[in-house]
Amino acid sequence: MIRRIIGVDPGLASSGWGVLDAEGPRLRYIAHGCIETKAETPRGERLFFIYQQFKGVLETWNPTESAIETLYFARNVSSAMAVAEARGVFCMALAEQGLPIQEFTPNAIKQAVLGSGAADKRQIQEMIRVILGLDGIPKPDHAADALGAALCCANSITA
Repeated sequence: MIRRIIGVDPGLASSGWGVLDAEGPRLRYIAHGCIETKAETPRGERLFFIYQQFKGVLETWNPTESAIETLYFARNVSSAMAVAEARGVFCMALAEQGLPIQEFTPNAIKQAVLGSGAADKRQIQEMIRVILGLDGIPKPDHAADALGAALCCANSITA
């Protein structure tokens, strides 16, 4: 049975998404992209734009499962709040489609992709390129992170 998995790296300014098919241990890259909003646009409009764009992605690629990166609190709490709001929009759109949502920490994704939670972004991006047999590193980096979440889901025994 083929599982079509969409991974999401949520953000308010830039959110990545990536789609792959998993059939047993075989993985096949399908697509990736980024939804971007402008800082000068009111937050409510930005969130609605993210919702509309992501609904289009879901309709185009028809995933059967989803994976989303959990929120990582760094130093800036105000930006974390905006990311949390965007993450909520993604979760709502996924739930609206009836998709099971698996959540993964950034370290769990690094561990699944490279075998080390201490890996840097460039190492993760290169390993995603290798695993999926891509000609180049998926860009932008938010889309690569989303593909990492999808890979993590594909390798998860709870899927």
